[in-house]
This record gives sequence, C-alpha cells and structure tokens, in this order.
Amino acid sequence: MYNILKNAHSGWAYLLLLVLAIATINAIIGFAGKKEFGNKDFSLALVGLIVTHIQLLLGLALWAFSPYSSMLFSDTSTVMSTPEIRLLAIEHPFMMIIAVALLTVGYSKHKKKIVSNSKFKVLAIFYTLAFLVVLSRLPWKQWM
Repeated sequence: MYNILKNAHSGWAYLLLLVLAIATINAIIGFAGKKEFGNKDFSLALVGLIVTHIQLLLGLALWAFSPYSSMLFSDTSTVMSTPEIRLLAIEHPFMMIIAVALLTVGYSKHKKKIVSNSKFKVLAIFYTLAFLVVLSRLPWKQWM
C-alpha cells in the first residue's frame, strides 16, 4: 500500500506543479495586464485548487502509512536530528497543509470580489505564496 501511495503522490506532484504554475502565472498576468476575469481564469484557479486538494489527500494517506510518521512517534530525537527524515516526517507535510490553506483562502476570497483586477490580485497573491511554499519544501533529492 505504501509504494502505491508513494508512486501516486510522486506522479501527481508533476501535474500539481504544472497546474499550479499555470494558474499562478495566469493570475499574475491577469493582474498586471488589467485583463477581464473570464471563465478560463475561473477554471484555471479551480483546477489548481482541486489538483492540490487531491494531492493533499494522497499525501495524508501516504504519511499515515509512512515509516517516517511511525518513527516520529517512536524516536522523535532521531527524526529531529536528521534533516532528511525531518523534512519527510514534519516539514513537508506541515508546509503542504499551509500551501493548501493559502490556496483555499485565496480561491474563496477571489469569489467574493466583483472587479476583475481585484479577483486577479487575490489569486496572484495567494497562489504565488502557496506555490513558493510548495517549492520550498519539496523533497527534491528523493523526488528527482
């Protein structure tokens, strides 16, 4: 079960990075270019949100079956003193939850805005922050 979840989580991460990058860039371009917010923009933001939430569910399931989570509860000092293990057991899951929260807040706030530029601004801020959080805590050494 662990290997299936690990492969699904790793594979879905490529899609997540692509979709999140496109949604973020679209929001920045829309805000900077003072474009009209349309169905395409709404769809990109929504797909980014959905793909990220699916990845979170896969990640939480993976963490539950992970040897890193059980190690966290049985040998906390080793986890905290080993940067690679700490990244996978604590830092990556915690920061990804923060990234999903940022995306969710940004998406919710943009729906309440009426003016297109305000919609793009909220999405640009929150999606960029979330994207940076995701990039900052990816386990690049294991993933690539």
